[in-house]
Amino acid sequence: MEKEKILIWDLPTRFFHWSLVASFAGAFLTAESQRYRDLHVLLGYTVLGLIVFRLLWGVVGTRYARFSSFAFAPRRVFDYLKSLLTRTPQHHLGHNPAGAWAIFLMLALALCTGATGYAAYNEIGDEWLTELHEGFANAMLAVVVVHVTGVLLSSLLHGENLVAAMFSGRKLGSPQNGIRHTHWAVAAMLGLAVAGFLGSGGDFSLGAARNAAPAAASDHQAQPRGGRHG
Repeated sequence: MEKEKILIWDLPTRFFHWSLVASFAGAFLTAESQRYRDLHVLLGYTVLGLIVFRLLWGVVGTRYARFSSFAFAPRRVFDYLKSLLTRTPQHHLGHNPAGAWAIFLMLALALCTGATGYAAYNEIGDEWLTELHEGFANAMLAVVVVHVTGVLLSSLLHGENLVAAMFSGRKLGSPQNGIRHTHWAVAAMLGLAVAGFLGSGGDFSLGAARNAAPAAASDHQAQPRGGRHG
């Protein structure tokens, strides 16, 4: 059957992907800046929220977004990498085995980075927690570099632009293998949640509450004690 452009990636998956890219990049670039510390924390919380969404969408999402569609055994990963050395590399409409493992690893590292960053910011734990946070972030960056390299290599070997596919959601395949719905409503709700959180500045964080507490206490102490007059 002749192949055509079919829908593979739903809109929530694509929005998550590029939002995670932007949020992680922004958080990493502002990590060493005291001036942009609040922005770093805000973007870190955004990463955490996005990961929580992806974990849920990996269970209830569309065919190629579900974790069950790319839970490859180690042998499958080895066979795929071996096929890249031949002139007939294995082709997968969804995530290929190597890419799937990179994605699982990035999700885990992003979750660990966000959790340790949250704990460190709210002074839950000792100095080693901050160092662990930085270690997770650096490990994730390394996996991202490997992932991007793999995407570019696969695009070259398969003769298809995988980066463009994550924008359009479409790849070459048989019509019966595509998904039917883009789930724009879910993507819109996710987008509104992210925009609302970024717009709020994350004022509801424990760190903000802790910093505000001393000021509130001082204001309370400064007030004259009330009482009935006359």
